[in-house]
Amino acid sequence: MSAPAVAVPAVRRVPTRLAGLLVLAGVLVAVCAASLAWGARDLAPGTVWDALVAPVAGNNDHAVVRELRVPRTVVGLLAGVALGVAGALMQGLTRNPIADPGLLGVNAGSSLAVVGAISLLGVGSAAGFVWFAFLGAAVAALTVYGVASVGWGSVTPVKLALVGAAFAAVATSAVTLVLLTDEKALAQYRFWQVGSLVNRPWSTIAVLAPFVLAGLLLAAGTGRFLNAVALGDDLAHGLGQNVVLGRLVVLAAVVLLCGAATSLAGPIAFVGLMVPHVARAVVGPDHRWVLPYAALLGPVVLLVADVVGRLVAQPSEIEAGLVVAVLGAPVLIALVRGTKAVGS
Repeated sequence: MSAPAVAVPAVRRVPTRLAGLLVLAGVLVAVCAASLAWGARDLAPGTVWDALVAPVAGNNDHAVVRELRVPRTVVGLLAGVALGVAGALMQGLTRNPIADPGLLGVNAGSSLAVVGAISLLGVGSAAGFVWFAFLGAAVAALTVYGVASVGWGSVTPVKLALVGAAFAAVATSAVTLVLLTDEKALAQYRFWQVGSLVNRPWSTIAVLAPFVLAGLLLAAGTGRFLNAVALGDDLAHGLGQNVVLGRLVVLAAVVLLCGAATSLAGPIAFVGLMVPHVARAVVGPDHRWVLPYAALLGPVVLLVADVVGRLVAQPSEIEAGLVVAVLGAPVLIALVRGTKAVGS
């Protein structure tokens, strides 16, 4: 007779998970290095290092690194972290494995605000879109939460999902209506809508980075709450959690993270949906570990997609948002099939 299986205590898994975080951090550093070195013109590691620590005025390679690739990499880091963590928060809060930052209508609200800025106010630059995108994301999330809190019962994950889907449908219809009647708006909006990391000035990055940091600080303390809410609101109350306050904190973090990420890079799909699944496949359902893993996996996925987009279409390039969708769909399907196989 074989010996019965013995469960590994959670304490023993902590060093393994910490080691995994360190490995993932090393992967992120390598991806950042690739983002600085590879593109329409590949640069040697020594050239990249010199450009960062001892730039030479008039050196074209150094200018490419410092003026183009460094801001692009920073945008990928910020947007990737924000989208990965926001996706994990949304899936944990709504107990919905297919939830992503767009579930609250955030992407649709941002898109509607950007289209309105283009069509009504004549805004024509990516730097000009950011505040409208952020405002649209915040208004969308607040509207969805406000409507979901009206009527019978308290705010529940199901009500949030239904109201969010309804808001997204209305906002998307309004965006389509404007674009069908305004060719100028369509020409400008389509470049923002696909999602990209380029042409984001340092002034825009500096303004939006604090919002990402604030969202991450709010998210950092929500792991225990999300673990409790996963058992249901009643059990969460019984475990001493303030469900209403906890839900508001999570929603505030989602608004800050999604608004900043969408403002920086456009409405990039799949990162917020796929990254939490990968994190849970590695560390399990404990959100105290899912959130930090998602914070590292998000920028890895987004920057890898950006680098691939530069390499496969040289000397041109493909926007990161399109590459993420192409690469992300098979990965997500594989994860779903693996989860079904485990559960069957």
